[in-house]
Amino acid sequence: MKSGLNQFLSPFRIIIISYVVAMVLFSFLLYLPISHQPGVDVSYKDALFTSVSAVSVTGLTVVNVPDTYSYLGIFFLALAIQLGGIGIMTMGTFVWMLFGRKINFAQRMLIMVDQNQNTFSGLVNLMRGILIVALIIELIGALILGTYFIRYFDTVGEAYYQGAFASLSAFTNAGFDVTGQSLIPFANDYYVQFVVILLIMAGAIGFPVLLELREYFLRKNSNFRFSLFTKITTTTYFAVFIIGVIGIWALEYGHYYVGLEWHQQLFYSIFNSATSRSGGLSTMDVSELSLATLLFVSALMIIGASPSSVGGGIRTTTVAVMFLTIRSFALGKEDVKVFGREIHPEDRQKAFIVLSVFLVMLFAAVTLIVAFEGRNDIPLIAIIFETASAFGTCGLSMGITSDLSFPSQVVLMALMFVGRVGLIAFLFSVRKRETKTHFKYPTERIIIG
Repeated sequence: MKSGLNQFLSPFRIIIISYVVAMVLFSFLLYLPISHQPGVDVSYKDALFTSVSAVSVTGLTVVNVPDTYSYLGIFFLALAIQLGGIGIMTMGTFVWMLFGRKINFAQRMLIMVDQNQNTFSGLVNLMRGILIVALIIELIGALILGTYFIRYFDTVGEAYYQGAFASLSAFTNAGFDVTGQSLIPFANDYYVQFVVILLIMAGAIGFPVLLELREYFLRKNSNFRFSLFTKITTTTYFAVFIIGVIGIWALEYGHYYVGLEWHQQLFYSIFNSATSRSGGLSTMDVSELSLATLLFVSALMIIGASPSSVGGGIRTTTVAVMFLTIRSFALGKEDVKVFGREIHPEDRQKAFIVLSVFLVMLFAAVTLIVAFEGRNDIPLIAIIFETASAFGTCGLSMGITSDLSFPSQVVLMALMFVGRVGLIAFLFSVRKRETKTHFKYPTERIIIG
């Protein structure tokens, strides 16, 4: 019996169960009357949706956060965001180390799954590094924004409160805010936008990249070499970011940008490109963007952030491996080479599996929500945008989240959940154990394409 339970509770399933437990726990905390503003009633389904959105660091909401939750409720929300952003196993490892417990093999396996790692080497140091780097970046962001916000808010305490939450939300790419208007009040403040963009990028670029950068600057060793993961991730992330800036500017030049100064156009394009990768914060009402831009931003949200980061989506490495594989095929090459290394065939297979499953699930989600909202006058583009945002754990919305029926919200919660745990972890959790076959059938070619 115990052996069967151990086989069922694979590391992938334990990680998924851990996130489910965290979402349920925070839903009860956010449902407590002491978590609400005086005279405000919150239904359990709204608390559950907020909890799932927070733990999955998405940012889609069915309530106005500052008008709904008390300081205690916002503290619970921030705790859920921190747990979801850094990762359950990172926080768990910190607790284990705090009590002086040794990290055993099973726990190392969970860490490896939670952080998308391929080896056991240096996992505990990785967890320690992630926690330290994340907290330092969030603290620096809170101090910079909090000090600057003194000019905007009546008291120093309120300024640092706003700065701390904004820093946490930006770095974890959570998309939540306690202004009630996201970053729209700072639409013309490029200093705030620049700091927030840096925080979003720091969270979305991937923890392994941040740790390698830290090691590079601390050691100052001329023999230091960045890993292939860091090279591909960084190159792809900033390539897509630049494409996003140019694409948004080109599509909105004759639409939303008409009459705006060049610097306004530039920062709207830069901020929207950065935040649509998983950030979720906004400096404008995105529903005012043109149809073409909304579809383009949906694609950016689907690409998302990097693996082992706070963001979701199909991830930058998936896009990079697919592009490199297609390029090699077009050049008549069987292997895929980049930066003096060869991509493993299994990683190429995973990339196409992730994209295929992602698109199938996204299409199914859009179809379900359209069916559920048949009597409601909700544009199809708004539903596509909302599902892409949920699956990419971005949080940008055209303002339809609270108008959706509960079945549609359940679909969004499922997308946010899968987007946070990652498609690979999700697929491995439902995958049957590998069994060796004792015979093979003859191979036969079929027509493709």
